[in-house]
Parts: sequence; structure tokens; C-alpha cells
Amino acid sequence: MSTPRFLTLPPGVRSRYLETAVGTFAALEALPVSGVPERWPALLVPGLTGSKEDFIAVLQTLAQSGRQVVAVDMRGQFETSGPDDPGAYTCAALGNDVDVLAHVIGHGGPVHLVGHSFGGLVTREAVIDGRTRFASFTLMSSGPSSIVGPRERAGRIMMKELPEFGLESIWHTRMEPEALAAGVPDEIIAFLRKRLFANSQTGMFAMTGEVLSAPDRSEELTQVEVPTLVLYGEHDDGWPPKTQSEMARRLNAECVVVPGSAHSPAVEAPETTAAALTRFWNAAETRLPG
Repeated sequence: MSTPRFLTLPPGVRSRYLETAVGTFAALEALPVSGVPERWPALLVPGLTGSKEDFIAVLQTLAQSGRQVVAVDMRGQFETSGPDDPGAYTCAALGNDVDVLAHVIGHGGPVHLVGHSFGGLVTREAVIDGRTRFASFTLMSSGPSSIVGPRERAGRIMMKELPEFGLESIWHTRMEPEALAAGVPDEIIAFLRKRLFANSQTGMFAMTGEVLSAPDRSEELTQVEVPTLVLYGEHDDGWPPKTQSEMARRLNAECVVVPGSAHSPAVEAPETTAAALTRFWNAAETRLPG
């Protein structure tokens, strides 16, 4: 579970809705202070129980480098509605949404793509399918295949409890106790509760199944010529840091380990994370034509 550092939008960041051919998506958009982006835009995709708000702490800093930066709620997440069809929440279906969003944000031009946790499994679908020209691809606290360890165990409990007890069970047995134990402020706890119950229960169930059964597509990803970064916290409790490091080696990708961070570097170490992304994006732009 990610806990946004603050919920008040910084200067230059606004809420908006993106109209696309596959539906309307809730988003947070950051623009440079001048209001005129000079660099290629970026699209940020959150994890399973997260939302666009997980990127609030980095949006302003990322935009200051001269680009439009957009964080979205995926289909069925928080403020983006979704159908009751489980097939709408497969990695492939959500990856198609990413392709469409990137086209809208980039107006057909290159877009930097970032996927956090489950969002990494979703965004790699869009990279592998080859329909969109991405300026770069960042896997943030994500792995090569299905999640393991304590988050795998939590996911399997969710799969058992959701059909019978619904989102109430997840909140009262796991998310609320974790937030209280971590000393999360009351207003943030209220937001986390509001966010969870706004999710599509069908979507939550289907996406949990996806993160628990995702195949390793690293070999296919290596066939795509796109600058790639693997970024994760040194104490990540999702995919083990060793697993992510090995994935970076297999992908011939850059690798950044964020000191002091766990599974949500954009929340836990926003300045370090934003600096790493900006450096990587700027370097990628110097290597690509156009």
C-alpha cells in the first residue's frame, strides 16, 4: 500500500479528465512554470491498490525540467470508472489503455512511460505490442513476473476474501491496521479509505489475479529498442531487490536503487526519485531522433 505524502496539489499541478477512444480517465497533470513544455511528455501509471495521487510528490519537480507530466488512474481505479467485465482488467486490456493514453498525451509523438508495481506489468504490455513509440520505459518497483513474498500472500488472501466479504474486509483487516501502525495522519487514512472503496471490486479481483499469475516477458521486452530503467527501493517488500537487479541485467537496462525507500520510491524518496527520472529522460532524448 502506498501512502501519498500530501494531498494538496502543488503549484503547476491540476486535476483533469482525459477523453480517449476507450473511455475517460482521471488524471493529474503537471506543466512547467512557463506553461510551455519543451521536452517530450511523460505518462505515469500506478500500482494495484494505488492511484495517480501516489505521484503527487514528484509531479512538480518532474515538470520543472520542461515537460508535461501526467499521472492517471487506470480503468476501474479510484476516479476512473470501469465495467463489471473481468476481461477489461487483464494486463493486455489495460496495456491497450496505456497505448491510447500515450497517443492522446503525446499527440502521436514519443512519450516517456513509467509503471509502478502492477503498473509495470501493465505498461510493459504497451511497450511490447509495438503500437506506440515510447521515448523511454521505467519499471518502478516492478518485477519480471508474478509478485512474490508478503505481497503475494496478501494478494492470495484478497482473492479468497473479496468475493465473499468485499472491499470492507481488505480495509478492516489489512489496510487500516497497517496505516494506523505506521502513524499515518487521520486525513490521509480518510483518503486511503475513500480511494479503496471507489475502486471497482471486479477490477480489483481481476487485477489481483493478474499480478499473481503474470508470466516473465523479459525476453520479449529485450527485443524492443527503447531506453529502459529499473528503479526500486533498497528495502522493497514487493519483488526482491535482487530479482529486480537481475531483471535489469537481463534487459540491459539502467538500474537505480533508491536509498531508504521500500516499495514506493515516489512517495518515500520523491526528490531522489524525481532526479533519477529526469536524468534518465533527458539522456534518453539525446539518444533518440526527433
